[in-house]
Amino acid sequence: MHGANYRTGNGQPYTRKEYIKGKPQIKIAKFSGGKRDDYDYCVQLCSNEKMQIRHMAIESARLSANKKIEQVAGETGYFSQLRIYPHILLRENKMIATAGADRLQEGMRGAFGKAVSLAARVDKGQVIMEAFVKKEHLEFTKKALHGACVKLPITPTIKVIKITPIKPAST
Repeated sequence: MHGANYRTGNGQPYTRKEYIKGKPQIKIAKFSGGKRDDYDYCVQLCSNEKMQIRHMAIESARLSANKKIEQVAGETGYFSQLRIYPHILLRENKMIATAGADRLQEGMRGAFGKAVSLAARVDKGQVIMEAFVKKEHLEFTKKALHGACVKLPITPTIKVIKITPIKPAST
């Protein structure tokens, strides 16, 4: 099946993995990377529309962004986090599409489909990924997240939020 067939989430999501034999494994290796620290800015990748994103696309975008940020900021100069989790099962009823296949197929009889992939449903304005960085790495982080946008089936927005440090109350 073509990836575009799974972009829109039609109907109720199917998440009951306990009923499916041979469910697909999640492709995302890590949901957070870098080092937690006090950073100046939070750069967010936000969705512009309601859509489903497959777990391969999420992992590809995460790898791309983290690799580019790590080149400039180092392993401990940033902290990135995925804010979505692919828990929706995508099913496909595979059909034979060769000559003479009409005698082998059963058509729509019992067409539940096999689980082929996992996806995350994203709403409009929802944060997909965020990276916390110091001021000197801000512009490069925006470019890195822009490069990660290419891996996703949507064109997300990049938001920059200045983090204000919390001062302790004086007594």
